[in-house]
Amino acid sequence: MPFNQPLGGNDMPRFAGPATMMRLPTQETAEGLDACFVGIPMDIGTSNRSGTRHGPRQIRAESCMLRPYNMGTGAAPFDSLQVADIGDMALNTFDLKKSVGLIEASMNDILAHDCIPLSLGGDHTLTYPVLKAIAARHGPVALVHVDAHADINDEMFGEKIAHGTPFRRALEDGCLIADKVFQIGLRGTGYSPEDFNWSRNQGFTVVPAEACWHKSLTPLMEEVRSTIGDAPVYLTYDIDSLDPAFAPGTGTVEIGGLTIWQGLEIIRGCRGLNLVGGDLVEVSPPYDPSGNTALVGANLLYEMLCVLPGVRYETV
Repeated sequence: MPFNQPLGGNDMPRFAGPATMMRLPTQETAEGLDACFVGIPMDIGTSNRSGTRHGPRQIRAESCMLRPYNMGTGAAPFDSLQVADIGDMALNTFDLKKSVGLIEASMNDILAHDCIPLSLGGDHTLTYPVLKAIAARHGPVALVHVDAHADINDEMFGEKIAHGTPFRRALEDGCLIADKVFQIGLRGTGYSPEDFNWSRNQGFTVVPAEACWHKSLTPLMEEVRSTIGDAPVYLTYDIDSLDPAFAPGTGTVEIGGLTIWQGLEIIRGCRGLNLVGGDLVEVSPPYDPSGNTALVGANLLYEMLCVLPGVRYETV
């Protein structure tokens, strides 16, 4: 069967055609796919500004400008993998805990087809049930977590599950290989040193944003690859890891963040890792009418696709 291809801009104007990720073909399940894009339109786990339920739709809309070949790296993902957009998960708008269960069940269905999921968020709560499904399939995984926040709170307003708790819950549930977890871009104000030190005390490697300023992150990613080795690894990218100059459309903004080119270095630096899934979360379209935050998110998701195992690279 020929590989699916995004609908080209010379065949249909980019403002028209299917409203899918990169204007790819769509299907109802992940059957027969090597990788898929799936929306998780949720914002009931947020603690500040809502709106990420609209993230998947706008990321797809802004992805219409993307072309199939990566001119920077030579990646040809659509000549290497069978990829489709399988739509959005059906969630419970009024019940976060039920939605978490629905996400885990839906992700189990995707993984049953040996398909690598790339999720369009949605708030960061979603990564917890996704990691539960991933670990059930692959065992505990390494983690590359790019974010302004550590998301390791024990509780938020008395709740154990929210967008600030996923990685504490995932570690408690045995989903993570603690000494192969990297948290990159953390910054801002906090309540105590424990906001970041809890991660360090578990064995995570914490790379604060200040350690990234004025630097290429290519050497850091060499360290990440060396440490993770051939372990299965999940990549989770919170758009608020970027400085709000680049990505204002998110719910919990922090100044002094990463640049877009550092974001590209991180994702491209994951090439060669045994990636078993990834997500791009916390795009909140109401806070960026220009659509640029969603545009950045769409590009970063495409870059994730380009570094999945099995992607062929050609000379640029």
